[in-house]
Amino acid sequence: MTASRKLNIAVVGLGFGGRFVDIYRQHPDVGHVTLCDRRQSRRVEQGATFGIGRLAENLDAVLDDPDIDAVHLATGIPDHARQTIQVLEAGKHCACAVPMATSLEDIGAIIAAVRKSGKNYMMMETQVYAREFLHVQTLARQGMFGRLQFLRGAHYQDMENWQPYWAGLPPMWYTTHVIAPLLALAGTRASKVHCLGSGHLRDELHKPYGNPFPIESAIFALDRDEPLAMEVSRALFHSARGYTEAFNIYGEDATFEWQQLEEERPVLFRLSKLGEFPGARRSEAERISVPDFAQLLPAEIAGHAADDHGGSYPHLVHEFVRSIIEDRKPAIDEITAADWTAPGICAHQSALQGGAGVEIPRFG
Repeated sequence: MTASRKLNIAVVGLGFGGRFVDIYRQHPDVGHVTLCDRRQSRRVEQGATFGIGRLAENLDAVLDDPDIDAVHLATGIPDHARQTIQVLEAGKHCACAVPMATSLEDIGAIIAAVRKSGKNYMMMETQVYAREFLHVQTLARQGMFGRLQFLRGAHYQDMENWQPYWAGLPPMWYTTHVIAPLLALAGTRASKVHCLGSGHLRDELHKPYGNPFPIESAIFALDRDEPLAMEVSRALFHSARGYTEAFNIYGEDATFEWQQLEEERPVLFRLSKLGEFPGARRSEAERISVPDFAQLLPAEIAGHAADDHGGSYPHLVHEFVRSIIEDRKPAIDEITAADWTAPGICAHQSALQGGAGVEIPRFG
């Protein structure tokens, strides 16, 4: 589209999606915003809060509106693939919450729909725009870590009493929040996985997806010349551990480790010198402060860099909008999204096979 024309956006699903509404409304390249939610009370309330009069009761109404250029889907996980394809087939650009899909077949169908439509698709993965990731990425580009030796991530979150579709969801299906930052920092994709399920999932949670595991833990081989392994654990139920979306980077010269408690600061270990005797300490550790990276954003939305999820929301909005305005692929396009989503799907397949190795397909 021409740089002089502003983009018209619809946000579909105003629970989580409500966190993006004001950012789109304030973005200098956005014209009008349409709010869509099945709950009339929710769309009316947010419309009044943000001074938005364009309201739609369902996705069909959004797709039938020729004045809407792009759609941001913040709907339930089981709906992502189907709705993404609907948006693309309607000739509109699509941003979608994670995960991209829950099957390899649906990933392939989305890629095909993107290619056929010629429209942009972006998976709105928060962790690769969170301030912690942006800081570690900056340090990595400066060469601080040296050669990467190992990657580790964990996402613990108690999903009891959330929306019904969460009940019994295979843990690895929703693991992009740790897989994405690790693969992004390694600059590659995962090629093979061995995964084990762990723990006991009560019967009513087992039934919806045929998943017996509350926790799954995987080891991935990465697609690169030098061996590099990535370990990822995901817990959804029956685990007495507070919420965290943690990633750790172990380098030859320095290591970054996520904080144990969310209110703490992360730790940076740096190699100081060779020990003078066996067992002598060779590294120094410090808790580090992480900047908010508001300077990367237009002034109109920079204040949202202090929002939750590491201040990622305005960065995601800005990248999606600018990719369309500039007529280019977004940073998290359909192939990158596939490379960050497929490992979790294959990991769950491995867990159901008792840890058997599963090859992860290449999409690009």
